[in-house]
This record gives sequence, C-alpha cells and structure tokens, in this order.
Amino acid sequence: MIDRFLDAAWAERGLSPATLEAYRDDLEACARDQALAESFPSLSQAEMLGYLAKRLQAGAAVSSVIRQLSSLRRFYAWAIAHGELTESPLSDLEPPKRARHLPDVLSEAQVEALLAAPETETALGLRDRALLETLYASGMRVSEAVNLTLPRLSMTQGLVRVIGKGGKERLVPLGERSLEALSAWLASGRPALKPRGEWVFVSVRGRQLTRQAVWQRIGQHAQTAGIATKVHPHQLRHSFATHLLDHGADLRVVQILLGHADLSTTQIYTHVSRSRLKALYAQHHPRG
Repeated sequence: MIDRFLDAAWAERGLSPATLEAYRDDLEACARDQALAESFPSLSQAEMLGYLAKRLQAGAAVSSVIRQLSSLRRFYAWAIAHGELTESPLSDLEPPKRARHLPDVLSEAQVEALLAAPETETALGLRDRALLETLYASGMRVSEAVNLTLPRLSMTQGLVRVIGKGGKERLVPLGERSLEALSAWLASGRPALKPRGEWVFVSVRGRQLTRQAVWQRIGQHAQTAGIATKVHPHQLRHSFATHLLDHGADLRVVQILLGHADLSTTQIYTHVSRSRLKALYAQHHPRG
C-alpha cells in the first residue's frame, strides 16, 4: 500500500524524490513499530495516539512528529479515496504545537565578510564566491542552488528561474554583485573543472555539487571571515529576507521571492527586522 501511495503521489502531484523518500521513511517507521506491525494500516485512534505519545516520550523532536503526522494524513486520505480503508485514525486528531524559533540571521557586516572570504585566484574560490553571492542575492534554498542548471539562468536579464518545493517555479532577480561573481565563475572557473552536466555549480570533479559540500565550504569560509558562531547555508536565506525587510521591502514581495505558499511563514522575519519596525514607527507615528 505504501508503494502504491507513493506511485500515486508521484503521478498525481509530481512530488520530488526527496519528498517521496521522506513520506516513505515516515510511513515505514509507523508500519515497522512493534506494537502496530500486525494491525497497520488499519489502526485505531487509540493505537495511533499511543504510538505518537511513545515517540515524544522517547525524545523525538516535535517537528519530526508533526512531519510524520502530515505524511500519515496524506496516506490515509489516499487510502480512503481509493477504497483501501473506510476511516482514518487521524480524524479530529490535533497535532502537537510546534515551538516557534526565530531564525538565525547574520548581520550585514557578517554577510559582507563571508562573501569576501573565498580566494578568487582559484576555480574553487570563484565557484564559492559565486555560490555565496547567489544564495544571498536570491534567497534560494541550498537544494535549489545545487540543482540550478544553465538554461534557468539569464545573465542578460539578471534573472534566475528557481524550481522550489513541489516543483513550483519562481523568477528571482540577481543583483550586480552576484552577476559579476557568476560571470567570472562561468567564464574561467567552471570550464577549468570540466563540467559533466548543465549544473551551474559543479564539484572539483565536474559533477553536481552536493548539499553537504556546500555546508562544509560555507563553514570553512565563515571561519576565515572570523564569524564565531556556526554558519549554515539557510542563514543566508534568512539574512536575505530579513535584510530586505530592514530596508523597506514589502512583506508580500519577500514571500514571492522566497517561494512561500503562506504569508504567515514569511511573517516570522518581521520579528527579527527591528530596525525596519522602528523606521516605520518614526515615519508614520505623529510623535515618532
């Protein structure tokens, strides 16, 4: 049933391999549980509650349990729609509340130091400079950046066509600094690595750059830049959004650039954009 569900999810909704694999992990973890193995998927609500409570008591992250619940809901909805089951053990079941954490954001000075860290005398340095500039200029996720191909990049128009979650596309502009770094990388750095595909960013062997390699390189450049805390690629996305709001960008524009389906997801950046809020207060309040 899990295989049939995943085949249907791929055919009907065009989900990415990573999303399908996450669904499989969540569903098979439930199906393999010793207490549920004999009755899965025809579980009672009491069995499902007991399973989820056991996961939380064992120290599972609330976010992990919420994700698994989402996978299970989709699975049961499919099973009922296709006549495999008649009811879902998740009916009227409220998910646990997710703690809201403010995103880690680099200061503008830290970003400048990070972007300047790669040595551009080498092909890898040119690549890393272009990659960092692109991540900060576009707000792309690291997975979107490593999957970026040359046909989706328009240097003349200064635009990049990003394929986001669920295969959704969005057009994002690139600034002058990122276009300059990309031009240098594409002109001399990338050809030196003898690329074996159309990916914009390639490894030292010319293959597609991996997410893990990006994490490692950014960590190294953060140390070079003198940033004391650990830096990960998503911080550049957080910083992109927050700095836009700091400088007066409209929240809905930032939502479009980030590819968020729900505005409430983007609104968290307003909590870390204190300077923008203060400026708006001073501008609009009669006694500001």
